[in-house]
Amino acid sequence: MLDKHSIEVLTEKIIEYLPKLALALITLVVGLYLIKLFIRFLGKVMESRKVDESLRPFFKTLASILLKVLLLISVMGMIGIEMTSFIALIGAVGISIGMALSGSLQHFAGGVLLLIYKPFIKGDFIEAQGHKGTVKELQIFNTVLNTLDNKVVFIPNGPLSTGTIVNYTREPQRRIDSVFSISYGDDIDKAKSIIQNVIDSNPKILKEPEVVIGVKQLSASSVDIESRVWVNTVDIVELGFYMNEAVKNEFDKNGITIPFPQMDVNLKK
Repeated sequence: MLDKHSIEVLTEKIIEYLPKLALALITLVVGLYLIKLFIRFLGKVMESRKVDESLRPFFKTLASILLKVLLLISVMGMIGIEMTSFIALIGAVGISIGMALSGSLQHFAGGVLLLIYKPFIKGDFIEAQGHKGTVKELQIFNTVLNTLDNKVVFIPNGPLSTGTIVNYTREPQRRIDSVFSISYGDDIDKAKSIIQNVIDSNPKILKEPEVVIGVKQLSASSVDIESRVWVNTVDIVELGFYMNEAVKNEFDKNGITIPFPQMDVNLKK
């Protein structure tokens, strides 16, 4: 049991330490509240300055983590913890965590590289790491895609930043290459004229750059005619379907046949 002197010393320590603890707790609560307000303010500033929407969560998360770490260090100092030892401890723990979470740090670094080089922005349709989809958000460790069949895909930023990224919507205009096969007995010039008329009848197909129509190759069972047209990127899917359907219908009306694959079989008696 504690003697009277020990109890007096303990009471003095508590009385001496209690105001510091109370002040530290108040600082922690107020600090967390102010950090929350600052993050909201930061979001409004980024919105007013039209910072890309996919980057805003990244910056807000990063700022929140840094401010909370600084607040924690300040609170520890107010309590009376020796900051030199505490910072050394944080460093040692940080190294251990860094080794354990090396993959996560790689994804974080990948996110920073994506922010710097900006191979895509929110709303772009990209293909990367075996997935195609519209970019919904660039997070601190992952990039979120929404696929054509409405799946949500989370791609780690590490391999994403070092791998191949195909951005289908970065440029305002794209080219549609279509191949139409006709029989060897059909008139090539007539088929090319039909394709040209189909192209001319749709105002969404651009006049410049110039449309190209020509024989791509002579296949085993068909003559393959290729058309190359330029369209606005937003119209590429619609016009891709249009070209295939409209040319097929016009070929049927004008007696141009699309051949089936053929195979010669020789029978020996």
